Amino acid sequence: MRREHRGNAENQALSTYVKLMRAAESVTARVHKHLASAGLTLSQFAVLEALFHLGPLYQGEIGQKLLRSSGNITMVIDNLEKRGYAKRERKKEDRRFMLVRLTEEGSELISKVFPPHAAVVAREMSVLSAKEQETLAQLCKKLGLKKRGNK
Repeated sequence: MRREHRGNAENQALSTYVKLMRAAESVTARVHKHLASAGLTLSQFAVLEALFHLGPLYQGEIGQKLLRSSGNITMVIDNLEKRGYAKRERKKEDRRFMLVRLTEEGSELISKVFPPHAAVVAREMSVLSAKEQETLAQLCKKLGLKKRGNK
């Protein structure tokens, strides 16, 4: 039996959260479907895209930007390095820091994969008007930047 309790702030929050997650999962699945044909996982694509647009980054910076654990980023970069798409260099002054950069092959790959990716994102987002996209972006930023303890 389905139970609904309307008017309850907690239930409204739960319903909104479920809708947000379903929408995000659905759009993500459609947007990233083409990555398999390029032989990339979502995490590998994200690392290549960050390096492509931001230039060389320290491994810890990549993890922070992509909201991934250091262990996950290490594994992703290991796999990109094995395939010849990225290269790590230890910082001479402090050997704990690893600078990650695209190789020529990695740059060529992301140069081919990114434009169709951007087109798919634009197509997916086109169901919203420019104003709706702006509003959604502001709401997502507000929600994402909420600090613990704030009401």
